[in-house]
Amino acid sequence: MTKRHRIAAPLRRAGAHRAMRWNRRAFLATAWGAGITACLARAGRPQDVMPPVTNPRATDGDDVYGPDWAERLTLTVGPDHGDLCGRDDRVLQAAVDYVARLGGGTVQLLPGTFTLRNAVFLPSRVRLRGSGSDTVITKIPSEKIPLVADSDWYDQEITLESAGDFRVGDGVLLRATNPHTGGPTVIKRTLVARCGNRFRLNDGLRENLWLSGQPTCASLFPLLTSEHTADVQIERLTLDGHAQRNDNLDGNYGGCIFLQDCNRYVIHEVEARNYNGDGISFQICHDVTVRNCYSHDHAGLGLHPGSGSQRPVLLDNRLERNTIGLFWCWGVKFGLAARNRIEGNRQYGISIGHNDTDNVMRENEITNSGQAGVLFRDESGGRDFWPSRNALERNRICNSGAEDGVAIDLQGQPRDIRLIENELCETRAAARRIGIRIAAQVGAVELRDNRITGFAEQVHDARPA
Repeated sequence: MTKRHRIAAPLRRAGAHRAMRWNRRAFLATAWGAGITACLARAGRPQDVMPPVTNPRATDGDDVYGPDWAERLTLTVGPDHGDLCGRDDRVLQAAVDYVARLGGGTVQLLPGTFTLRNAVFLPSRVRLRGSGSDTVITKIPSEKIPLVADSDWYDQEITLESAGDFRVGDGVLLRATNPHTGGPTVIKRTLVARCGNRFRLNDGLRENLWLSGQPTCASLFPLLTSEHTADVQIERLTLDGHAQRNDNLDGNYGGCIFLQDCNRYVIHEVEARNYNGDGISFQICHDVTVRNCYSHDHAGLGLHPGSGSQRPVLLDNRLERNTIGLFWCWGVKFGLAARNRIEGNRQYGISIGHNDTDNVMRENEITNSGQAGVLFRDESGGRDFWPSRNALERNRICNSGAEDGVAIDLQGQPRDIRLIENELCETRAAARRIGIRIAAQVGAVELRDNRITGFAEQVHDARPA
């Protein structure tokens, strides 16, 4: 077995993923090499294993191997001084696009406040780095205006009742009732041209916006966003969603940070606050690390590893005063949430559900949750949608819910759950509070060395004996 083959398996571990995250060539080289080695081993020809690549050169078109360059471009951006000067999304977008065009590098934001009229769209291989709490990215108040002309799914324009304060370059959210299904239609676009109250969009609608569905246009967008990109780092920023003067935007479409179909992102030392929706949300994104972040006072979820996301690593974050602190969405697998402080969330500290399997939640402190500390959701829509094979280890869960609150609530039919060495405490009156509640159809649960104090009932197990 070659050295490259031996290191392929450990790469699946969270620690190795973090170590390799910023060296995309090394990551791809290892995966490629392991695949070749495996194919040759199956063919019974170990002597045909490819020779190791040492001291690689930069070769045109080779995005697998290359030098680990000690220095890349750094571009400074500030309100009044820097390589680029400005206070809005245009200067930030120009900076990240410029750095990406030269193969990647760092955009260093100087102290100041940047107020956006559109999201900043992050390209691959860029580090967006602020100056800590002195760098604030926020947005304009939202405005919503009805459409006054039908637009078909193939159109690339809309007509508003009035132009209002909308300008060319603005990010907008188009919402309507689907005329065929009665469900919601949600479209994110940018205004790119105008004639009065008639606007051209950056892309076709691909949905019908008919007046029968009462379509509207609103100045709603994520602050930082991306789709189909990889190898990006966001760090040392404050993101303020200006919730008091913005309408709600659901976490499947927006947030202070919203990512869709992205790989290998690192979000580090970011404060995300006051968004009328989610704080940090990523959908179908793999190998995302969120570390030492503070996500608080959102109308939605503090941290939302979204549908289909594989191997998220969520470490040392503070998630406070959201509707839910940490929400494992659908099909999130092989994730690690450790040492997070999850405080004062209105419903649940942690919620895990639809096909979320093989995740570990370890050494988190979950306090003062509105309904339950940790909820295993009842996902009964399919044959086996329950959150099975998840582990809670060495967490502290204290003061959960009202008088009938529950620290850990297992609903539905999850199985192979491990609850080990957790401290569950209730410092208020015992009332009708329960430490661990297990529903009648829950499968195997390993309960070991948990300390449960102050509850009316330590464990309520409704399963047959």
